[in-house]
Amino acid sequence: MAQYSRLAMPEVEFVVQDRCVLGECPNWDAENNRLLWADILGQKIHALSLDTGARESWSFESEVGCFGLTDQGRWVIALKSDVILFNPATGVREKIAEVDGGNAMSRTNDGKIGPDGAFWVGTMDQNAEKQPVAGLFRVTGEGAVEHKVGGVKISNGLAWSPDGRFMYHSDSRGPWVNRWSFDAQSGEISKCVRFLDLDDTLGRPDGAATDVEGCYWSAGVSAGNLNRFAPDGTLLLSIPLPVPNPTMPCFGGLDMKTIFVTSHSENYDAQKLKDHPDAGKVMALRVDVAGVPVMRFREA
Repeated sequence: MAQYSRLAMPEVEFVVQDRCVLGECPNWDAENNRLLWADILGQKIHALSLDTGARESWSFESEVGCFGLTDQGRWVIALKSDVILFNPATGVREKIAEVDGGNAMSRTNDGKIGPDGAFWVGTMDQNAEKQPVAGLFRVTGEGAVEHKVGGVKISNGLAWSPDGRFMYHSDSRGPWVNRWSFDAQSGEISKCVRFLDLDDTLGRPDGAATDVEGCYWSAGVSAGNLNRFAPDGTLLLSIPLPVPNPTMPCFGGLDMKTIFVTSHSENYDAQKLKDHPDAGKVMALRVDVAGVPVMRFREA
């Protein structure tokens, strides 16, 4: 592997002191200058106003695998298998689809709104010994569900290139990242190539984001790293984080140069929680490049 930059521990701010069991899916809500994120196993979505420091949270009836913002001011949320539209102001919920509901082994996991305006939802095997029974699904505003990728253990790492021509997708237990050619009009994917093969040295690939230079930022969940890869797959930067298990980065802030990173404390025993008191918290760090804004779900 070519030489890359290994930073010293960066200046990291913990934006909240609450600990999630499985913090995931940070979303930047630019219109309200706030950060949203999920605690999947806590069955909640949390919000933090960067203007006032005000906190809010919303509870749901099952795991919150992933979610995104819509073009009508609502959120689209993948619960364990149901996909709903949710109005955070009123609490009104509307089911629009079901993803892999007949698969008792799976639940939803990483997901994101694509350049096509659809909700791309991954699933994962819930069992300890992960099997390739999960996949990746595309959900439209009309509620149509299309199975896109199969044979996955833990679907993760969704992100798109700045021009929307490529989609990145990982299997955390592959552990690999693939790149697909992407049609932003139709949502069709084609010409899959292996982008990265990873291990526990840099960290298995969890959630991801892209920057305006076309680089792919991956949370190295098993190594406590945030890794930046060039469009050709070259490792450019590996940033050690002050938690063992970072789960997903998200660009935000007024200039889109703040990276928010969620983390987890799942399966930590009392000693590990004592040794790592910040595990499960949400971090923020400044970088020199702006991120690509995530699209909004196109409601019917």
